[in-house]
Amino acid sequence: MTARRSKKSKKSSAQVRFLVLLCVFLTGMLIYSYRDDISQKARDLGAGKFTYPVEYEEYVFKYAQEYDIDPRYIFAVINTESHFNPDATSDVGARGLMQIMEDAYDWIKFRMNDERGHTFDDMYDPELNIQYGTYMLKYLYERFDCSYELAAAAYHGGMNAVDGWIADGIVIPDDFHIEDVPSDVTANYIYKVMKAYDKYKKKLEE
Repeated sequence: MTARRSKKSKKSSAQVRFLVLLCVFLTGMLIYSYRDDISQKARDLGAGKFTYPVEYEEYVFKYAQEYDIDPRYIFAVINTESHFNPDATSDVGARGLMQIMEDAYDWIKFRMNDERGHTFDDMYDPELNIQYGTYMLKYLYERFDCSYELAAAAYHGGMNAVDGWIADGIVIPDDFHIEDVPSDVTANYIYKVMKAYDKYKKKLEE
């Protein structure tokens, strides 16, 4: 009787080990099959679900350095304009990551003396779009007393509008208050950009 029980016990143990190994194997296969999805969810959780993403950083840092402007501000504008969608097109025809209008494209190309053979259709190209948008922002930043708020206002509402506000004494560059901006839409845009800029400054501390 003892011998039979010993054989049954060994057989039972072998079956248990087999089932455990099978479960481990199947679990490993499931994890491997869904590894990309699991990794993406982990990245989402770790990055706050990409509320303030950092994409196309090679182009942002490249042209921020070339035109001497804070890359975190560029990220903030891209996030506000297109949420990092290179194929974004607005109702009024602005294109790409930094939502460049055709007249702005022509003006920047002329100012840069850019003789490359591209057209406005190429504003969906991430690098070219970021280069042109960054050049424009740096120009506006210098034009309006190195104010990121007024650069954002001009980027959104146009240089002539901001020039008019300053000339009329509505907005004072050295003493800027967002509530002085006469356009609620532009004021809201400035608020969004500057809020994102603050977030990026914390996310990308120097």
